[in-house]
Amino acid sequence: MANGFASNGSSTACPFGKCDGGGWILGDDDLAHVCECRAPRLAKAKASGINSVIPRRYRGVSFDRPPVTEIDSTVVTAVGDWIDSMEKHLEEGTGLWLMGNTGTGKTTLAMLVSKEALKRGHSVAIYSLPKLLARIRATFDAQVGEESYAEFFERLCDVDLLHIDDLGAEKQTEWVLEQLYALVNERYEREKPIVVTTNLSQEQLEDQIGERTVSRLIEICGEALPLWGEDARQKPRLRGE
Repeated sequence: MANGFASNGSSTACPFGKCDGGGWILGDDDLAHVCECRAPRLAKAKASGINSVIPRRYRGVSFDRPPVTEIDSTVVTAVGDWIDSMEKHLEEGTGLWLMGNTGTGKTTLAMLVSKEALKRGHSVAIYSLPKLLARIRATFDAQVGEESYAEFFERLCDVDLLHIDDLGAEKQTEWVLEQLYALVNERYEREKPIVVTTNLSQEQLEDQIGERTVSRLIEICGEALPLWGEDARQKPRLRGE
C-alpha cells in the first residue's frame, strides 16, 4: 500500500512494461522515478466505488459527426475549448454548466467531457441526479464492510471531475437540498470542478435546489451554456440515417 493503491494478480503488470507494477522505476542513479502507469492507476483507485462508466449510447460520440455536428456550434466550441484546456480547468476547479430543453445535446456534450477526462487518466464520477441520490440513500443502510455515507461522500468530493446529469429532476425535500448543497459546496471549497446538465432555467433551478447551491455552481462553472430549442430526438429522420 506504500504506492497509495492496492494491486494484485494480473493487475500488477505495467501496461507499458517499464516497472514491476508498483508505479515506480529504479533509475541508474539509484533513485525511484514515477512510471507513466502510476497516474491512471491512482485515478482508478480514487474512483473505486463510484460510477465512472460512459453509457453505451455515448461511447462513440465525437466532435466530427452527428449528433454533435448538429448541436449549437457556439456551445460546442465552448465545450471544445474547455476540453483543450482541461488540465488547467481541473487544476483550478472550473467546470461546465449546460442548460436547455430536453433533446438539445446537453448530455452528449457532457459525456464528451467525461470521456476525454477518463481517456487522459483522470478519475470521473458520472451520475444522473436521481441515481446519485438513490446511491447516497443506500449508504445509510450499509452493512459492516460496505461503503459508508462518509466514505462515499468523500469519494464524490475528491474525484477529479464530478458529472451530474439532469440536475433538478428530483422531488424537492429538505434532505435533497442539504445533500446537494453539501456536495457542491465541498467541491467548491476544494476547488474541484463539476460538469452539470439541467433542463431548467437558472430561476427555475434556484426554486428547485435553492439559491445558495446555484450560487456555488455559478462560482464553479460560470454562466450556463444555453441549449434551448427543438428536441432533436423528436425530429423525423430519413431511413438509413
